[in-house]
Amino acid sequence: MSEPHILKREIRIPGPLDETFAFFSNVENLELLTPPWLRFEIVTPRPIPLAAGTKLIYQIRWHGIPLRWTTGITRWEPPNVFEDVQLDGPYRMWHHTHRFEAEHEGTRITDIVRYQLPLGWLGRAAHALTVRRNLEQIFDYRSSRMMALFGA
Repeated sequence: MSEPHILKREIRIPGPLDETFAFFSNVENLELLTPPWLRFEIVTPRPIPLAAGTKLIYQIRWHGIPLRWTTGITRWEPPNVFEDVQLDGPYRMWHHTHRFEAEHEGTRITDIVRYQLPLGWLGRAAHALTVRRNLEQIFDYRSSRMMALFGA
């Protein structure tokens, strides 16, 4: 088994820590931060209070292919950190850590995603050809939306 891929992103926004964490605690806001080309849809019935043990079901379209994805919140420590893992979906392994730290005049948000693809060499080829670039595009979009939403 190969080592997991790691994607790390960091952004500083002008919102205070508590308000920033509250924004990310509202699952509805995930739709605002996801690129339209993914056609992201939350399937889990609402309301969805986030806490350790919460399960979320999404549907996306990746290059036209419909995918269902279930994640679970494994760590919930407001207002500083939460983690989600894939329970069922397209990855062999997906572990996403969201960190929030108060900084002078705002909040630093750090995302660390550790992931692996299935299918051995086919998964490695898909990663090299599209998956890594697509994940970077998704997080680039997310950063630009956060900057727009928080007025940075």
